[in-house]
Amino acid sequence: MKIIVTGGAGFIGCNAAATWVSRGHDVVVIDDLSRRGTDRNLAWLRERGAVSFHQHDIRDAAGLDRIFAAHVDADAVVHLAGQVAVTTSVLEPRQDFEINALGTFNVLEATRSRCPQATLLFASTNKVYGSLPNAKVALVDERQTLVDRVHGVGEDEPLDFHSPYGCSKGAADQYVLDYARIYGLRTVSLRQSCIYGRRQFGIEDQGWVAWFTIAASLGRPMTIYGDGRQVRDVLFVDDLVELYDACLANPELVKGRAYNVGGGPENRLSLRELLAELGRRLGKPIEVKYAAPRPGDQPVFVADVRRAQADLGWAPRTSIAAGLDALFAWVSEHRSLFGP
Repeated sequence: MKIIVTGGAGFIGCNAAATWVSRGHDVVVIDDLSRRGTDRNLAWLRERGAVSFHQHDIRDAAGLDRIFAAHVDADAVVHLAGQVAVTTSVLEPRQDFEINALGTFNVLEATRSRCPQATLLFASTNKVYGSLPNAKVALVDERQTLVDRVHGVGEDEPLDFHSPYGCSKGAADQYVLDYARIYGLRTVSLRQSCIYGRRQFGIEDQGWVAWFTIAASLGRPMTIYGDGRQVRDVLFVDDLVELYDACLANPELVKGRAYNVGGGPENRLSLRELLAELGRRLGKPIEVKYAAPRPGDQPVFVADVRRAQADLGWAPRTSIAAGLDALFAWVSEHRSLFGP
């Protein structure tokens, strides 16, 4: 297969691209290399095998069209490029809109014009459900818990875009689904929860599992916004790539569909529980400061992954312990990547 990966030098992108290169696929990476660590991920990816690389900003529609015109035989487009932090979207809403909403529109149009036969996977987000105003949330065993959604949040949950990031990704999500209805493209929206793993250069505002792992390993100060009992269902990146593969293997089945993608109820993790896990690995307690919650931050989100399991036979396989071991080992082995 020929697979175009936007954001292919990012955390998820380079892991997916490396897997596909190892299998002999022709991988085309598009990335503007603006995010910290992407240059290192690209160098690492090139060590895995030959990739075609285009340094490009997806906001530039004409340039994106030229790149796609050179790859009209693409079998798949995996659209991962985007602005990824809620806090950044609040500070820079126009930039957030242009990257996430307009950038995704540009990718859709380039696909429609140049390679309409390709299957397009879009990395959407659980933020399309906002603060889950209809859910009953309670503190259970020191975790924020969705007490009336034992399997997690399903795809039929009402959309509730909360924050500029939620709006931009939500608009993109709906465009992706509508291009299947209106133009017949084989598009699928994957509403991803908390993805973590090797080669994740997490920042305080996004990629929190990696951020806390890196900061704890290097002895850097850490701040928790809220009481630390916020919960996410974490999914190891290798499991996510397996879902990408399942979608690409079943394009007509997933066409025009949305899937909630996370670790599910079996892989729930609060901030406090993460810190305890890291403390055990370091052999000492982790000290943090606490601050007020940030706008748009969900107290709890757990994805109901049963639709993906029913349609594609996919389910998370990596336990929290195994995933954290892998991430912790990678951070420990590559401390020099994170500065002094």
